[in-house]
Amino acid sequence: MQTTSRRAFLRSSVGLAAMTRQPRANPLGLPIGSQTYPHRQRIKDGDFEGVCRDLAQLGVGAIELCSPGYSEFASLTDGKKLRKIIEDNGLKCPSAHFSLKELRTTQQPAIEWAHDIGMSQMGTASLNGKIENGVTTMDAVKQAAEEYNRIGEAAAKAGLQQFLHDERFEMSKVDGRLTYEVLLELLDPKLVKMQFQMSAMRAVGDPTMYFTKYPGRFVSMHLQGMDSDGRSNVAVGHDSLDWPKIFAAAKTGGVKNYFVEQSWDLTVQSVAYLKSLK
Repeated sequence: MQTTSRRAFLRSSVGLAAMTRQPRANPLGLPIGSQTYPHRQRIKDGDFEGVCRDLAQLGVGAIELCSPGYSEFASLTDGKKLRKIIEDNGLKCPSAHFSLKELRTTQQPAIEWAHDIGMSQMGTASLNGKIENGVTTMDAVKQAAEEYNRIGEAAAKAGLQQFLHDERFEMSKVDGRLTYEVLLELLDPKLVKMQFQMSAMRAVGDPTMYFTKYPGRFVSMHLQGMDSDGRSNVAVGHDSLDWPKIFAAAKTGGVKNYFVEQSWDLTVQSVAYLKSLK
C-alpha cells in the first residue's frame, strides 16, 4: 500500500472540510437562500457581517438584500465592500428589493450598486397603485404595468432581470378579477419576471397553479410556512404545505432563486428542513 504524505493528507483533509461546509442543494439544485429583511435590526445596528456569517453557518448559500433605500439598510452603500463580505462568508447575492421610488428616480445608481455586488436580478415589493376598499381600476393597473415594463427594459439593457413581488396592490381586485392575474397578462414576460410570496397565498392563490400555468414567468420565491388557517408564523416544513410538490412546480415555473423570509428562530427550523429534502 502506498504511503500518503502528510502534505497530501492535509490537502485532502482541507478539501473534505470545504466540501462538508458547502450548503446542500434542494430539489431545484440551488443553494438555500434567505432574505435579509427579517434580520434588518442587526443590519441597522452594524452587524451585516455577523448576519452573513450566522446564515452561512446554518447552511444558507445565497442571500437577498434590500437596497440602501430601506432605512435599516441605509449603511449598505458600498457595493464592492458588501460583495467581499458576502463572498468571504461563502455566500452569493443574486438579487435585492428596491423601493419603487428608487426605480423611478435613481434607477441607474441602483443598477450600478447591483452590479458591484454581482446581482443578476432586481425587484420591488409592489407597484403601489391606488386602492380603495381592496379594489383598483383598470387604468391604474395598465399605468403601473406600462411604467414597470419601462423599468424592466432599462434593467435588461444593463444585463439585469427585473422582477415583481406580490403585496398589497397585486392582491387587489380590478373589474372582478385579481390584479395579480391581470398584471401577468400586461407585463412583458421578457422584461419582468415574478417573485412569488408564499404568505400571499390566501389572497393570490396556489403557487403550484401559477408555476404550471405560467411556465418561465417566475424567477424567484419567498418561503414562509403556512398553517391550516392560512397563517405564516410557522417554519417551512412544519406547516400544511406540500413543499416537494411546490418545488417540482417551481422548476416548471422557471424559479432560479428562493429565499426563506422568516424570523431567526423560524429560519433555523426552515433551513434544517430544506437541507433534509431529497
